[in-house]
Amino acid sequence: MGTRLPAMRLQSLRWRLLRTVCLAALLGLAVSAMLSYRQAQHEAEELMDGNLAQSGRLLLALATDDPQQLADLGARLATLASAGASRYEPLLEYQIGRNDGSLLLRSEHAPESPLSVAPGYSVIEHDGDPWRLLTLASTAGDFRVQVGQSIKLRDRAALEVARQAVLPIALMSPLLLLPLIYFSVRRGLKPLDDLAADVARRSAENLEPLAMRLAPLETQPLLTAVNRLLNRLRETLDKERRFTADAAHELRTPLAVIKVQAQVAQLSIDAGDRQHALAQVLAGTDRATRVLEQLLRLARLDPLAGLPDAGDIDLAELARQVFAELWPTTATQAIQLHSDDSPLLVRGDAELLQVVLRNLLDNAMRYTPAGSTITVFARLRHGERSIGVTDDGRGVPPDDLPRLVERFYRGREAIAEGSGLGLAISQRIAELHDARLEFENLPGGGFEARLRWPRSSPAS
Repeated sequence: MGTRLPAMRLQSLRWRLLRTVCLAALLGLAVSAMLSYRQAQHEAEELMDGNLAQSGRLLLALATDDPQQLADLGARLATLASAGASRYEPLLEYQIGRNDGSLLLRSEHAPESPLSVAPGYSVIEHDGDPWRLLTLASTAGDFRVQVGQSIKLRDRAALEVARQAVLPIALMSPLLLLPLIYFSVRRGLKPLDDLAADVARRSAENLEPLAMRLAPLETQPLLTAVNRLLNRLRETLDKERRFTADAAHELRTPLAVIKVQAQVAQLSIDAGDRQHALAQVLAGTDRATRVLEQLLRLARLDPLAGLPDAGDIDLAELARQVFAELWPTTATQAIQLHSDDSPLLVRGDAELLQVVLRNLLDNAMRYTPAGSTITVFARLRHGERSIGVTDDGRGVPPDDLPRLVERFYRGREAIAEGSGLGLAISQRIAELHDARLEFENLPGGGFEARLRWPRSSPAS
């Protein structure tokens, strides 16, 4: 567990946000510090240029006011210069002369630059290092002063100023921001913690939708999806409960009949009565077996999201096969086949489609009176393929049509035996084939049940 915890922490939303926001904040601080550093360095250089200009004007004023003072000016300035100058006070070197370029006074380490250059700032090379020079001329034009500083020393002083300006930001900002970011992210994610606590407190039976009123806007899509899932789960569980109850009720009747008829056979003295009771036992067993088979088929079909082994199927050939299989078993109805000669190809499972057609044909045989005509068809109409059964019986009450595919529903006027699962199975098979199971009372009398593929359904 010790080796997995860091990986799990990195995958959590809180730590991911903390990591991302901290990186963004640190990046912002770095950019801000860099800009502050450059601005402080620029301002320090501007300040030193101002001091350079001020020193030059003072020297020019002394030279202009009393040229006789220049003899001992150098000695006096040397005594004022601080030995081991501060890093914020780079040594000032100077030259004083006349307008014709003649030199009157020069400091010990001043660059030998001609005084006749145009007034203003310039950069020269002196002893292998760059120097910043300022040349000034008196108003009368008779004196010139040139002051300079080593750029290396100036940069050192400017960098120190900039560093001192940025250092507090660099040291204090992370210490202030990190706790602030942590508590902000923690507070911002508190609705998710509350939501998780709400879900954790729920019992397995509580499938009510999660409250969305106080949830943050960003969690609304997630809550909507979760509530849809809870709703589908609740509907599925309700269906399962109804299915279990209906299945138990549907199996209770044939099992009770079997038990009663077995007791009758056990107590009967007459051989004929005994044989009749045993025949009823077999009939009840067959009915229970049929119900169980249909329940098992539904249990296999319900979880499927698609057909595992779909292939090309000719609906016309499938109709001929089912017709040939069931035609000999009919006694009271006339069964006929109508199918197109050309192939009607769809993608699907042939065995499942045969189950649908058998169910439709079995219902037609059960619920149409003797002497009726039943037609098995496979056709192409308006570009749509369909397969089904038509009869000329009484049809189905209009109110029952939407409920025919409900499980265990057999209609209010049903007189034949059945479990009410055949059409529900057919409906599930239709969904797996992207087809539609449709029922229709025909205008001229009779009833049609069909499996229809819309034009957009894939077909070969």
